[in-house]
Amino acid sequence: AVDRNFDEILKFSATPGIETRCLELEGDDWPLAGERFAGIVVTNYLWRPRLPDVLAMLAPGGVLIYETFMQGNEAYGKPSRPDFLLAPGELRSVAQAAGLRLVDFVEGYVDAPKPAMRQAVCAVRD
Repeated sequence: AVDRNFDEILKFSATPGIETRCLELEGDDWPLAGERFAGIVVTNYLWRPRLPDVLAMLAPGGVLIYETFMQGNEAYGKPSRPDFLLAPGELRSVAQAAGLRLVDFVEGYVDAPKPAMRQAVCAVRD
């Protein structure tokens, strides 16, 4: 589990099989360069300059689950800046461009845990 605010991931530190790291993912240097993971889960986060780096960390046979906000969410609150909202179909396109096999893709309105416009992809690196 990675976050720049260690308090946000501290609750995972006692969970078997989860390593927690306090890292800045939006800086000039990519702190996870050269690492590979069997599974990558990203929620409520989008930093497009690092999407290729995140996808490159997925090991062969690895599974990516990525879910965050998309365009239209500004009607429901934050995030509302275009930089932090996916375009329609964007996660699907990014995963396919990285050579991942799509397992599932969904996008649109959700009412739980709060009203929002969301997009999610599950993909595998064959």
